[in-house]
Amino acid sequence: MKSPASRLTQLGHRSILTAAQIARPRTILETFDNPSPKRDYLIEFVFPEFTSLCPVTGQPDFATITITYVPGRLCVEMKSLKLYFLAYRSKGIFYEGVVNTILDDLVAVLRPRKMTVVGQFVVRGGTAAKVTAQYQPK
Repeated sequence: MKSPASRLTQLGHRSILTAAQIARPRTILETFDNPSPKRDYLIEFVFPEFTSLCPVTGQPDFATITITYVPGRLCVEMKSLKLYFLAYRSKGIFYEGVVNTILDDLVAVLRPRKMTVVGQFVVRGGTAAKVTAQYQPK
């Protein structure tokens, strides 16, 4: 019988992102079965070292990304999520694109009961920005 972790390819291994993974970060995300699928409970990940690039200036944008979700059948594996975030380090993308793309990718992979992604971006040019995107099936 296969271990529940047998489909996880990154956990416990040194990981180097390929050009294909950086181009399509969603492919980095790995999942495992929700151990309590009949219960609604919250999972929260806080990633205080998120970096992407301003698509206009090429300057780095720094943020804390917080993901809160109620899992459905699947949960995201944390190392794959960290690697997913690292794929953005050389991407030119606006704040709104960052947060909405993260939400879209995680919803597509996990199909959660509900999810919120918050990007709290560091002050740049005297202005701080906070972008929040939510998913709740109808």
